[in-house]
Amino acid sequence: MNLPLNVAPEAAALASPVVELRQYTLKPGQRETLIALFDREFIESQEEAGMTIIGQFRDLDRPDMFVWLRGFDSMDARKDALTAFYDGPIWAAHRDAANATMIDSDDVLLLKPAWPGAGFDLSGAQRAGLTTGEKPIPNKPLAGIVVIQIHHLRPGAETEFASRFEAEAAPTMKAPDTRLLAAFITEHAENSFPRLPVRVSENVFLSVTRFDSTEAHARHEAALDASPAWRAFWQAVQLDLTKPTETLRLSPTSRSLVGR
Repeated sequence: MNLPLNVAPEAAALASPVVELRQYTLKPGQRETLIALFDREFIESQEEAGMTIIGQFRDLDRPDMFVWLRGFDSMDARKDALTAFYDGPIWAAHRDAANATMIDSDDVLLLKPAWPGAGFDLSGAQRAGLTTGEKPIPNKPLAGIVVIQIHHLRPGAETEFASRFEAEAAPTMKAPDTRLLAAFITEHAENSFPRLPVRVSENVFLSVTRFDSTEAHARHEAALDASPAWRAFWQAVQLDLTKPTETLRLSPTSRSLVGR
């Protein structure tokens, strides 16, 4: 499918009901190799197979981690799209090169929107065209970062936690240089494509927030720490949490749909 003016596919304008968060541990020094290959070969080819490549990122705190998100219209659509792609010619041609950069690719959370409308709104999103040799420039200010926070919950707590987060916590996160992009909870449906494992035993609530800069993120965290409403929310839900929150500070690649 040829996309005029690098506009994302029309289906991408809708929030995906099923989303994967994929965290890849790479061999030292191989992240830029994988990003170049991914952005050149694995975006349009996966979308032609029936999925949406939502975003792909460098982890700012872990130099050998590549993090990305992709979405599907349903669990059945996920099975069909992944079958089409992983049995197709593009993956066959480039899988050895991709796999050669990786130590582990099995850290995957299967997710669904935490409440109606909590998925990604990609209406109007535009994908940048291919560039040659994109690499981060040392000490160059980032145009924007995405922060994913993964809250680990006791079994059965996701729905109530999400409801309280929407009503009590999300309103405190509003700021001119901050935007809550999406929120998800675990999708507990059976893995419809078992060739790719997912973390089936997880119970999580996950928020995805964009900040204009790392400084904006730091200011935002300080403001939340000083917010009585924010502190009251976390005190109220403390018993639902089973381990410390994971925070991913991410810089989008040039062809990511979200975060730039």
